Amino acid sequence: MTAELRVDGDRLWSRLAALGEIGAVHGPNGERGSARLALTDADRDGRDLVVSWMRDLGLEVSIDAVGNVVAVRAGSDPAAAPVMVGSHIDTVRTGGWFDGNLGVLGGLEVVETLAQHGIVTRHPVAVAFFTDEEGARFQPDMLGSLVYVGGMALEDALDVRAADDGARLGDELARIGYAGGVPCPTATAPHAYFELHVEQGPVLEDEDVTIGVVTGVQGISWTELTITGQSAHAGTTPMRLRKDPGYVAAAITTGVRAIAHEMGGTQVATVGRCEFVPNLVNVVPSTVTMTVDLRNTDEWLLQQAEAVFEALCAQLAREEGVTISRRQLARFEPVEFHPEQVDLIEATAQRLGHSTKRMPSGAGHDAQMLARVCPTAMIFVPSVNGLSHNIAEYTHPEHITAGADVLLQVVLAAAGI
Repeated sequence: MTAELRVDGDRLWSRLAALGEIGAVHGPNGERGSARLALTDADRDGRDLVVSWMRDLGLEVSIDAVGNVVAVRAGSDPAAAPVMVGSHIDTVRTGGWFDGNLGVLGGLEVVETLAQHGIVTRHPVAVAFFTDEEGARFQPDMLGSLVYVGGMALEDALDVRAADDGARLGDELARIGYAGGVPCPTATAPHAYFELHVEQGPVLEDEDVTIGVVTGVQGISWTELTITGQSAHAGTTPMRLRKDPGYVAAAITTGVRAIAHEMGGTQVATVGRCEFVPNLVNVVPSTVTMTVDLRNTDEWLLQQAEAVFEALCAQLAREEGVTISRRQLARFEPVEFHPEQVDLIEATAQRLGHSTKRMPSGAGHDAQMLARVCPTAMIFVPSVNGLSHNIAEYTHPEHITAGADVLLQVVLAAAGI
């Protein structure tokens, strides 16, 4: 009977829409996104809504000291560790309805489907959402899940300052009412962890594939550079006498792109933020602050990209007479997911009649942190036009339902009857 069990796609979609209206952002062409930066009032309101759904389903809800929320449906074996599903509900400033939210609300749909059909699993089933996955307000990204598995000290996490207003993470947790009493890191690792997510890229749609079977996550290296030169008049200072941090920032931007092109493969490089001071049209800037994001599925190659990037900065600083200081915002090695869990997702999706593709994730996810403590894998569904971190982010309802059906069957297989 359980092999024929399916989720209610309309019910899942309605929850995605309701959560998407909290912090709603509307575009000029009818786009509908969300802005719920971590630990803002909008994040609090989103948390309150999801927790209310968890409690409506009779789940036992706990909140830990960094604000991670875990809701558990009991299993028949009280000694068994839970099979956990989840993701995050915080967004970037121009977020969509699906990034993160699908993994959490897909988990709730799995739990409701089990309850609706009176199915009790041997292992408990837990649905979690983790604090500050995006890293858009507090760095590093995946902060909550990193603390959950013991990869970052709780005290260090609570002292992190917001990039936008300097607020302290621990103070913001208390302000919105989500400084919980459960200790972290977790005392008991999950039996397994599965995360359903939109791809956030164009590959599945381009190849007309319904289910991405995620084999692992790229390594991530985030660096903030502060380039200090000499502010000067734009009209009276000869080019040969300038110490221009704006020029250096531009050269680094093109330089890291060249690194990615020359290395090829899965190497990517991005300058995502660049801020000039004093930011005036007729003044050579005094300082520029910028970020560089390097990623690769191979740790050795990522280290090579970092070395070439460092040499590029040293050369440009020397030639232009500026100084460049560096601050590492995040550094995570590539992660390979558990082979048996990957195989389970692939076989399950194919049994349900879906096309599949094994693929790495180019984005970071809470799953890469959970992989440190338990068998972990991810399920991808297509993103229209490959868009994510964008209010135009969209995934078709039939793909949402397909991914949740795979998640349901995978959870049943892992949790047992």
